[in-house]
Amino acid sequence: MKENDVKVLAMYLPQYHEVEENSRFWGKGFTDWVSVKKATPLYEGHYQPEVPLNNNYYDLSRKESIKWQIDLAKKYGVYGFGIYHYWFSDEKQLLTKPAELILENKDLDIPFFFAWDNASWRRTWSKFRGNAWAPMEDAANKEEKKGPSILIEYKLGGKAEWKHHFDYLLEYFRDERYIKVDGKPLFEIFNYSDDIYKMHQYWDELAKENGFNGIYIVYKKSALYRLPEGSTNFCYEPQNSGWGAGWKLWSFKALSLLGLAGKNGPLKYSYDKVWKTIIKNAHSRQKSNEWHGAFVCYDDTPRRGKQGRVVTGCSPEKFGKYMSELLSIAKSQNKEFILLTAWNEWGEGAMLEPSEKEGYRYLTELKKAVESQ
Repeated sequence: MKENDVKVLAMYLPQYHEVEENSRFWGKGFTDWVSVKKATPLYEGHYQPEVPLNNNYYDLSRKESIKWQIDLAKKYGVYGFGIYHYWFSDEKQLLTKPAELILENKDLDIPFFFAWDNASWRRTWSKFRGNAWAPMEDAANKEEKKGPSILIEYKLGGKAEWKHHFDYLLEYFRDERYIKVDGKPLFEIFNYSDDIYKMHQYWDELAKENGFNGIYIVYKKSALYRLPEGSTNFCYEPQNSGWGAGWKLWSFKALSLLGLAGKNGPLKYSYDKVWKTIIKNAHSRQKSNEWHGAFVCYDDTPRRGKQGRVVTGCSPEKFGKYMSELLSIAKSQNKEFILLTAWNEWGEGAMLEPSEKEGYRYLTELKKAVESQ
């Protein structure tokens, strides 16, 4: 890469290894591969289930699986991984094994940062917002619905808890592979609040006390909250630029509350329309603290069934064309990074990893786009 080339950071799901909590909630040995394997086509022309090339249903508790991912990512133009971070409270953290393996093994050599999905895990049949891994499993098991709506509660806590969380992260921040921006560890936070911003300011102090220039936090841009003007970095995720915004989504939420969502199958969105909106918006988002988001494709019906969302008309060739255009825009704006959804979100149909259907074509198109800057 040339010095001023834009770097692609692919979001990385660490869910593909067994943890006790998932086995308890969804059945012994559950990982997101279960949802992926059980997916079915829901309308004519709907391609499901997606199958990894050579049936590579890997286990991310194994170093060899992560080494394969890293070697592949670097070969095809991915600069680094944005590893999803599941810190619910001082008492509960989940899906930490892949990051721990990377920290412990210097030969797993790829730049990385954490993206904190700071929300409770809830049952998807509930009307409440929050994460849930396996709505299809939940719907199939009527007995499970007798359980609590909150599976694991997110508790932000106060300064003592914030300090504990920071101290946990500090070992990663100090690693030479951890991505820094202007001498500040990069850290993404999904859900903003006033207390989160107080924690942000406290972490900035702690980072300086530990030899950094501060902490570089990126928030997801959302209509649900207003970020502090001029003092915060934020990313426009694809959902904010096309299929996840507007009347269609709000109508879908209303139908969900009435128990009518999914009666006619999943909501569908045009790949070209979503990407054209992303490109159009990227031209106008020129400030240095405005990060661009991109996506490979999207289909969350393996997790949500008829209540899911599908972006139709995806293809490796279109992806390569739009990524080239977005990279060009970002480079003209002197942006260093683009966040790409995703490296391995198989349960949401957003993956660069090779599949039986597309082989290595998405990876090949990304490599061409990155190298053509």
